[in-house]
Amino acid sequence: RLVHLDLKGAAPRAQYLEQVLPLLHALGATGLLLEYEDTFPYTGPLEPLQAPHAYSPAELRALLSRARAQGLDVVPLLPFPLQFVLKHREFAHLREVKALPNALNPHKEESLALVKAMIDQVMVLHEDLQWFHIGCDEVYYLGEGEESKQWLQQQDNTPEKLCLSHIKAVATCLASSYPRVTPIVWDDMLRGMSEETLAESGVPQLVQPMIWDYATDIDVEGKVQLVEKYHRCGFSKVWFASAFKGATGVNQSLTLTGHHLRNQLEWLQVASRSPAGVLEGIVLTGWQRYDHFSVLCELLPVAIPSLAVCLQALKNGGYSEKVKENVEKLLGMSNLEIDTYMSTSLGTFPGSNILTLVTQVSFYLKSSVDELLERNRYVTGWFSPYHRKRKIIHPIMMHHFQPDAVSLLSKWNAVVQDLQAAMEQVFHRCAIEEWMEENVHPSLQKLQQVVDDLDEA
Repeated sequence: RLVHLDLKGAAPRAQYLEQVLPLLHALGATGLLLEYEDTFPYTGPLEPLQAPHAYSPAELRALLSRARAQGLDVVPLLPFPLQFVLKHREFAHLREVKALPNALNPHKEESLALVKAMIDQVMVLHEDLQWFHIGCDEVYYLGEGEESKQWLQQQDNTPEKLCLSHIKAVATCLASSYPRVTPIVWDDMLRGMSEETLAESGVPQLVQPMIWDYATDIDVEGKVQLVEKYHRCGFSKVWFASAFKGATGVNQSLTLTGHHLRNQLEWLQVASRSPAGVLEGIVLTGWQRYDHFSVLCELLPVAIPSLAVCLQALKNGGYSEKVKENVEKLLGMSNLEIDTYMSTSLGTFPGSNILTLVTQVSFYLKSSVDELLERNRYVTGWFSPYHRKRKIIHPIMMHHFQPDAVSLLSKWNAVVQDLQAAMEQVFHRCAIEEWMEENVHPSLQKLQQVVDDLDEA
């Protein structure tokens, strides 16, 4: 049971992750899938890939050593295709399609040299690895570059074979230098391929596929058949991937625990009906962005109750009152809610104050500001955009809503200040700025503007 930490947005400070590790172990996690992206401390020619808030080698070593001490296996994930690499000017010449940073050109020797250099740098910091996730999901536009088009015109060459040869090249790159490490790939590019195509490619002898589905109504029978098909093709083991957050809305700010719990229960059914000995494990994914360029979805501390429920359900083979009580005890929460968003009850887990404040903002900030500005008849009738532009208002009308506007602004400024302080303990400035600009500023600025306009009028 690996917990996926997606670090391509709102990557928590290393100290915060270290605080969370004992909780993950207590909840039933047996490992971590670390998707570093631009938070890895790349050096040399790869240094441009580092974000300003990347972890230092010392921070990573300490974190990985803490994880080992908690009995957690670590599996690094390098997301080939490499959007976070190909967006940089220095690596743009390696794009499959010149204008798009979506896929690596598989025909260039330099592409494979880049893959190898990245793998080598990650391996230096990781000891005793058993698995290494090489991504390979959603490789859009592969086959649409000029060299690929020429390759596809040759006899017997197909887009499927191009994809498989790319996976094989990356997996071989890893296996040749690190023969004791097994590569894992997302399975979505493989699902539709015939058994014959897969078996003949040689890929099943090199990698383990990770079948992902984050829905609450998985086609259980279809998944079992897929597991059997992969097994027949020669894959020795398969993985499943469920989700505990980041899969219900691209700009989601709160996690609906019930959705993710039902997703785990569906996977338990698939596991119970799959051939014995084929399942290697399950990863609980926690996406932080839908891709490198999209906005943030739920922050990690906000989703910890969901993660706790999901881990415990998987560990105990289902969800019951006893499991619920255990989760409440481990999180220090008195009333765990599954089918509604968490109310503002505080827990004692690391970052629980962020959950409380984000809940307040998500539920009430926009609605309270809209209520005042769009549904208060004194505002809509006597201080409309027409009046505000010309800075005119009947003095008596001020008394009907100016005190409310000022008091609402001061209430929200206080909440946002508390949230900012809580977030600073966990996140770097860039993540806080982004979250605030997406979720707080639009409503707060509207409110501030109306208060300023009232003063001028």
